[in-house]
Amino acid sequence: MDLAIVLNTLIYAAIGIVLFIISFVILDLLTPGKLWEEIEQKQNTAVAIFAGAIAIGIAIIVAASVHG
Repeated sequence: MDLAIVLNTLIYAAIGIVLFIISFVILDLLTPGKLWEEIEQKQNTAVAIFAGAIAIGIAIIVAASVHG
């Protein structure tokens, strides 16, 4: 396997993860309240489903943009 291919894959994976984290933090800032506090302390299932759906959506967008 070519080293350049592996290196490019790792770079794109790192970029995708960073973009995902930044997007999720921005989402947390835009929503009222703190998502993790609602999920962990208050055991709010609806917020957990919302956060999971948004996370999947952001991951699909980031994957499509990184893949080309």
